[in-house]
Amino acid sequence: MPRATLLTALIASFIVHSIAAAQPARVIEFHGYTKAIELKSGNVRAVLCPEVGGRPIEFSLGGKNALYLDEKEGPPVAGKQPEVSAGRFDFGPEMTVPRHPKIWSGPWTAEITGPMAAKLTSQKDETSGAQVTREFELKSGAHLACKQTITNVSKETVEYCHWGRSFGMGGGICLIPLEGKSRFPSKYALYEEGGIINVKATDENIRERDGFLEILGPPRKPKLGFDSYAGWMAYLMPGDLLFVKRFATFPDRVYNEAAGLTISVWYPQGNRVELEPIGPRERLKPGESASFTEEWYLTAYPFPKGGEKVDLEKLRSVVAQMK
Repeated sequence: MPRATLLTALIASFIVHSIAAAQPARVIEFHGYTKAIELKSGNVRAVLCPEVGGRPIEFSLGGKNALYLDEKEGPPVAGKQPEVSAGRFDFGPEMTVPRHPKIWSGPWTAEITGPMAAKLTSQKDETSGAQVTREFELKSGAHLACKQTITNVSKETVEYCHWGRSFGMGGGICLIPLEGKSRFPSKYALYEEGGIINVKATDENIRERDGFLEILGPPRKPKLGFDSYAGWMAYLMPGDLLFVKRFATFPDRVYNEAAGLTISVWYPQGNRVELEPIGPRERLKPGESASFTEEWYLTAYPFPKGGEKVDLEKLRSVVAQMK
């Protein structure tokens, strides 16, 4: 075949493949929900749920969902608190924020804003004085941008922070890169009974190695906190799937969680783990808003077997390319 004809054929093939791979955002039925929004490109898919809590319920690569979606989930039933799992977002501080069920598990409105983008909007919540919007965009590769905006709709100044609370599938290894001088002698805080925050904890399932903390399985208490300013965290699952969250950190700003955390992990016994980037304090006057973005990525990555360890140097290299 002549070079020009071959080039034309390759271009045509690329165009056809791209059109087939990238499908416009659409409303679908999924897991019992009838108003879910699908963002799909090739073998990457995100599914958003405005009906309960305005959150992703799938972020998958090659059919492998990185998010733990509870089988008990489904459309709201009158008089029953809905299940809220998978890609949960929230705002804190955890110990002082008023309960806000309208936002956490109530119905949201949704609009498709682009070929691979959608915006979800909560109700106005009188108790917290907040209204939240979440904007999602599926970008090239297995990359989902998740922007949460908190607006003060009350008549008083409020102080909140971003709090990502998505569930990953249990049984994996959580990897926290260490950057900055930690305030914690253990490089992490372990939340004990009675609100005690232990900053000198040791646990056989947590080890420090080559500039990382590795959480190899459920620790003796499930809630952990970190003050790293590396701006990312990773979770490696037994199905050879790596879930990475990137986010901005602000060493010169106040973090108003009880222990001043930039990241938290909740790793109980069972089939789920909570991966929690935390934003800095936002002091919002009436009508003011603040936004925080998590960049989510998926890639195939080998899960260690037979006493092997995660190749942390390779992991850093892989994550450095996720931009």
